Amino acid sequence: MLTPMKQTAVFLREFVRNFHTTGAILPSGRFLARALAQNVAPQPDGRRICEVGPGTGSVTEQIIKRLGPNDRLDLVELNDAFVERLRRRLADDPLFRPAAERIRIFHCPVQEMLDRADDRYDLMISGLPLNNFSAELVAEILDVLLKLLRPGGVLSFFEYIAIRRMRGLVSGPSERRRLRGIDAALKRLFANRRVKHDRIWLNVPPAWVHHVWL
Repeated sequence: MLTPMKQTAVFLREFVRNFHTTGAILPSGRFLARALAQNVAPQPDGRRICEVGPGTGSVTEQIIKRLGPNDRLDLVELNDAFVERLRRRLADDPLFRPAAERIRIFHCPVQEMLDRADDRYDLMISGLPLNNFSAELVAEILDVLLKLLRPGGVLSFFEYIAIRRMRGLVSGPSERRRLRGIDAALKRLFANRRVKHDRIWLNVPPAWVHHVWL
């Protein structure tokens, strides 16, 4: 079983190697993980769930705890080390192993899921560090996540509270333009949709969890 200390060690190593795509120094804390997984609940016919950017699996743990017997979970992860860690957890972790037959790992960028997914999802849960990306890539990723959702589906993702504002205060003009572009992409996502925002103060650092209904 992967202990919290081992999860943190793996995450720190990948943060140093791949800051642009890892984005956080620590894995998601349990309060943040629970908030991201809160829409996972058993349904009679089962639901299709996709987690993008699961990392070492801290949010995945909360998803698995809430899976119904007919639910299916796809994990989409780009980082080689995290993919290997997730595969080991499916084979060896007492929490992951009972659900392993209903879980698939896709080692690819989320954009490839438009061709690789065999159906759309009821829930999309993203741990991608959107504030590390270009505004154009953020807009592209958000568009892909919505296209992967079924009508009535829910997209849940997080960002650290006030991160763009704080970065903007210490950045040059090009970085501020990038941050404004990300802000504009999120405003377009939220416009004219049912949205719920949860503040998670008991996280390092504190975070927003956004839930968007398609």
